[in-house]
Amino acid sequence: MRRKLVAGNWKMNGALATNAALIADIKDGLVVVGNAADVAVCVPAPYLAQVQLACAGSLLTLGAQDVSAHAAGAFTGEVAAAMLCEFGCAYVIVGHSERRAYHGESDALVGAKALAALRAGLTPIVCVGETLAQREAGQTNQVVGRQLDAVLAQLDVQDVDKIVVAYEPVWAIGTGKTATPAMAQEVHAVLRSGLAVKNAAAAARVQILYGGSMKPDNAKELLAMSDIDGGLIGGAALKAVDFLVIVQAAQGN
Repeated sequence: MRRKLVAGNWKMNGALATNAALIADIKDGLVVVGNAADVAVCVPAPYLAQVQLACAGSLLTLGAQDVSAHAAGAFTGEVAAAMLCEFGCAYVIVGHSERRAYHGESDALVGAKALAALRAGLTPIVCVGETLAQREAGQTNQVVGRQLDAVLAQLDVQDVDKIVVAYEPVWAIGTGKTATPAMAQEVHAVLRSGLAVKNAAAAARVQILYGGSMKPDNAKELLAMSDIDGGLIGGAALKAVDFLVIVQAAQGN
């Protein structure tokens, strides 16, 4: 049985005071709900030091939202994987749809970022997903398969189960729309099959998260699906009570 993972993605939100209150509330809640699932928050880079200190000794794990494909050098504005490790990060998101859309990140670059994260000892949360136009054109499996394959092409066979995959249908992020549990499960199964082509044994161990507007009112049904191993949580991760309800749902499936 794969352990569930609930990872909050704060996106470009936060402030010192609100961060402190949010983390404190989440930590208190985790003491009550227990540690039957992995729980992480992926925060903006300026707040890594603050949240590292706040998470110390708790059940909450720290993650970052992006990483450079380069180890060091003249890359102004970039953040290296080794730097993230110095702030206690365990996870880093790569290939989020917003990075792909707003910053023109290619499938190959996402693969390079995932590899850089792995080499530093980080677990990359590799995001894949289709737009509404692609879904309506019947291209969902082709798109997510291409995005995943570009990452797997850069990984050694033994590294397949060192990544986390997040399926985030772009049409369901911040739109109020959500894939039904059956729709999400279908794509998750396709992704696991793609992982199995590279390493069948490892594919069974990879956590595949759903990242399309998982909320307290739909988390239980989504997490009950056989290939949905957790969630990459956006808006609901900014409210401790909502985030903890999702964590509880993950604990119970």
